[in-house]
Amino acid sequence: MWQISFILFLITFCIFARIMLCDPRTLWSGVSFFWMMICLAIFLFFILSEYSEWLAAHDAIIRILVFLFILAVVSVIAFPAVLIVTFFIEGIKIIRHEGMKPSNLLSMLFSILLSVYLVVWPVIGNLEKGKFSTMLYVIVSFSAIYVLSLMAMYSLSAILNLIHLKKKRNADYIIVLGSGIIGTKVTPLLAARINRGIELLRCNQNAVLIMSGGQGPGEDIPESEAMAAYAVDQGVDDKRIITEQKSVSTEENLMFSKELIDKENAKIVIVTTAYHVFRALILAKQQGIKCVGFGAKTKWYFTLNALIREFVGYLQLTWKRHAIAIGIITSVAVVIR
Repeated sequence: MWQISFILFLITFCIFARIMLCDPRTLWSGVSFFWMMICLAIFLFFILSEYSEWLAAHDAIIRILVFLFILAVVSVIAFPAVLIVTFFIEGIKIIRHEGMKPSNLLSMLFSILLSVYLVVWPVIGNLEKGKFSTMLYVIVSFSAIYVLSLMAMYSLSAILNLIHLKKKRNADYIIVLGSGIIGTKVTPLLAARINRGIELLRCNQNAVLIMSGGQGPGEDIPESEAMAAYAVDQGVDDKRIITEQKSVSTEENLMFSKELIDKENAKIVIVTTAYHVFRALILAKQQGIKCVGFGAKTKWYFTLNALIREFVGYLQLTWKRHAIAIGIITSVAVVIR
């Protein structure tokens, strides 16, 4: 059996490698990685079974394997509780630091809903119900499982798209996405994006920085002007900076920046905050922009809340296909039940 499991691992590894090499800007990067790791775990299980007699003669190795197994089981069991507590605590932190705005309540809301689904929802399922309420329970249950699984694959894909072995990409253009300024000054979040762009610029000697961002409410000048001024203060030659001053959204950032690129088959790097990279790459792919994304760091409590917001943004882009998928899955589940 270990030979079959090894072949399955090789197949999933090749699929994952092909996706990552060709274009990782898809949810399939996370899905393929997940199944590759599942196949690897199955392969290792059969390998251990194959050499069980040899392992039995080595008590130290057996203890290590038992410890790792217990650690894995405990981690899986404890994961939902840790996730709920983490999102709840970070939700409180973002409210304390950023204020009681609807967009800042996402972490806490996710924590509460996940608690209800894991603790209260099974109790509701055990209550006596009629045919309609049973059908409704099944539909809601499978819809929740689908969305949670989708969120997990989105997060995994987002992480994979942040991993780069080198900063030197022979890039022609480095597009830094704007995120709002105060008067004429860049915010700490935007400064982190610009600093990341400058870092990449120094590793790509022929690249040009495109600062992308128009003028929004409460801003005295276009974001891109403030971004360019900040970069010059950091020692960047202004001849290596282009400003895009019309955009007011990520879609427009990419669309108007693309218009400033006059080189055919240009190598493009997009820089934004880490939690925003994957959705920006998906939007770039929809506009036919071939690129990779680099992320700037931000505070952990802000990242968790923003990641949920980014996932909601992803659902807005792709809700039709997922609504169809949920419809098919729940229909099959209702029929089987």
